[in-house]
Amino acid sequence: MKTIDELIQDGIEGKRVFVRADLNVPLDGITITDDGRIRAVAPTIAKLAEAGAKVVVASHLGRPKGEPDPKFSLAPVAARLGEILGKNVSFATDTVGDSAKATVAALANGEVALLENLRFNAGETSKDDAERKAFAEQLAALADLYVGDGFGAVHRKHASVYDLPALLPHAAGDLIATEVGVLKKLTEDVKRPYVVVLGGAKVSDKLAVIDNLLEKADRILVGGGMAYTFLKAQGHEVGISLLQEDQIPTVLEYLDRAQKRGVEFVLPLDVLVSADFPDLKGKTPATFETVDADKIPADKEGLDIGPKTRELYASKLADAGTVFWNGPMGVFEHPDYANGTKAVAQGLLDSPGFTVVGGGDSAAAVRILGFDENAFGHISTGGGASLEYLEGKTLPGLAALED
Repeated sequence: MKTIDELIQDGIEGKRVFVRADLNVPLDGITITDDGRIRAVAPTIAKLAEAGAKVVVASHLGRPKGEPDPKFSLAPVAARLGEILGKNVSFATDTVGDSAKATVAALANGEVALLENLRFNAGETSKDDAERKAFAEQLAALADLYVGDGFGAVHRKHASVYDLPALLPHAAGDLIATEVGVLKKLTEDVKRPYVVVLGGAKVSDKLAVIDNLLEKADRILVGGGMAYTFLKAQGHEVGISLLQEDQIPTVLEYLDRAQKRGVEFVLPLDVLVSADFPDLKGKTPATFETVDADKIPADKEGLDIGPKTRELYASKLADAGTVFWNGPMGVFEHPDYANGTKAVAQGLLDSPGFTVVGGGDSAAAVRILGFDENAFGHISTGGGASLEYLEGKTLPGLAALED
């Protein structure tokens, strides 16, 4: 995989460099509520601009249906990127149309432009190879070189991620190079004990990664909504908690495999339960009680791990050589149900090992709950991409960057 330093050594002054970033940030209207992904790719963009390139940045945001939708516009991102870079970022109001062509043509050496949301064009996400390639060819006409630095999108076979690199000389950006280096530490020559913490809503989202990590991890700690399918598989009442009954046979198989392989599989001892899902807008105080994990009332829902579980999970992280965490332990957006996720984050900070926060809601939680991002070994910008890499899958966007 060629690096951007090698690209710069070859000479990029005056050349149009297309940077596929992942600027898929959460928005409240036009207000960015977490700019982590913008800050993560900014050094790559700055490095290219400082080398005299005309930098054309592109990304998706949200899931528009292949046509323009104002609520998914990247205009607020252009403004924030400009603030972070300390320079004006021109904004094209389309992806490959008149505005994009004029905006790119107007760039001077060292200047930066951002195209409108790539997913406003149906060709970006099309399953039809010809339609996708046609859109990639339109994008290629805007550039001389390609830099892939949108790690959060490399598991997608999309035009700007997979097809476009084949049409231009290409290299991996610094963010992707860092992410791949970190993932290799989680899969090759791992320092032990290797502890994996998994949370989030659906157990089905994590089954493939559990399947693969049962061969690699020493301990797997489970929380969040997915824990209730495991508890139900053990024969416990889970009330109205999140549950995927169709996954119980697979869950039982994994628990059995873990026992046979000597992998410690740790489930909650206690949980916070309530009959009412919390108000996440006004964040009014919640009504809840703490119960043992095998005594959840039939009319209540588990919304966070309890104090005994927080203490247990902290102890399981205390001697870790490597930690990978993906998924919150509860409804962390509400302060009454954030303590489980806080405890895991603090457990990573207190651990002597190499700690990786696996993107998505976990990365958002770290920032929302006020932790110092720099205190962790690494915070990934791609939750889904990280998981698929750990599942052992070939990621299309990484394969496309190979020489």
